[in-house]
Amino acid sequence: MNFWEKVEKDLQKEIKAGIAFLKESTAVIRKKAEEVSKEGKRRQVIFQLKTNVRHEIAELGGRVYDLITTQDFPVKDKRVKAIAARIKKLETQLTKLEGKGKTKGTAKKTPAKRRLKTKKV
Repeated sequence: MNFWEKVEKDLQKEIKAGIAFLKESTAVIRKKAEEVSKEGKRRQVIFQLKTNVRHEIAELGGRVYDLITTQDFPVKDKRVKAIAARIKKLETQLTKLEGKGKTKGTAKKTPAKRRLKTKKV
C-alpha cells in the first residue's frame, strides 16, 4: 500500500468515525433538549399557579377587609372559606410540583443572603 492509499483509507475511517460521533452527539442533544423542555414547562406551570395564588390572596384580603368594616367575624363568611379552600388547593399543587423539581436535582441553589452593613451608633 502506497502513501496515497493509506491516506485515503485513513480518511474514510475518520469520516465514518465523525459521522458516528455526530449521530451519538445528536442523540444526546435531543435527550437534553427534551429534559430542558420538560423543566421549562414545569416552571411555567409553577409560575401560573403562583400567579393564581397571588390573585386569590388579593381577593381574600379585599373580601376580609370589606367584611371587617361591616361585621365582627369575617372568618364565618362563605366566600372567605371558599377562597381559602382554593388557596389551599393551589398551595398543595405548588408543593407537589416544586418537590418534583428538587428530586431530579434541577433546583438551583439559592444564593447566600447578603448581610446589610449597619452602623454602630
